[in-house]
Amino acid sequence: MDRDAIGALFRAAAEGDAAAWKALVERLAPLVWSVARAHGLSDADGHEVFQTTWFRLAQHLTRIREPEKVGSWLATTARHESLKIIRMARRESPVGDPWVLDGPSADGTPEDAVLHAEDAADHGERVRRLWSAFEELSDTCRRLLRVLMATPPPQYQEVSAALGVPVGSIGPTRLRCLRRLRALLVERGDS
Repeated sequence: MDRDAIGALFRAAAEGDAAAWKALVERLAPLVWSVARAHGLSDADGHEVFQTTWFRLAQHLTRIREPEKVGSWLATTARHESLKIIRMARRESPVGDPWVLDGPSADGTPEDAVLHAEDAADHGERVRRLWSAFEELSDTCRRLLRVLMATPPPQYQEVSAALGVPVGSIGPTRLRCLRRLRALLVERGDS
């Protein structure tokens, strides 16, 4: 969906079309989530950013002058809301283990449970190695790659607004970051 289609959806939503509002949210929700993830927020804080960002859009429906750029507006708003939460959380200590994995299902035979547990352990170990290498990337790389992992991928203008980087630097930076991640994985024997 291009910017003109987004603009048309926004105009219809601003005029009270509930179906247009729903379509707009469905199309741009991954962008808002990716901005929250790019800032390393917890699920609860990510939900807060998501809800607040859409609430702010609803509050400003009549003030948006360029409806086709509502994706950039949402990305910027999500970024500001994420930074607010980060500032507030600096005084708090994180609790809990984000890497706790669910155990195997009780369904199936004991052999199936063992196979499932081995597959889950192997997958979990690969994921841990990937995230360990990912954490060694620069802050810029981690933020950019998290935003670009959204489904569907956001437009570069939206990424630019979310992260405050020039549009022209997104592609080359992405390539450098992915090459660095690949090199880190190869160093660890994960190719």
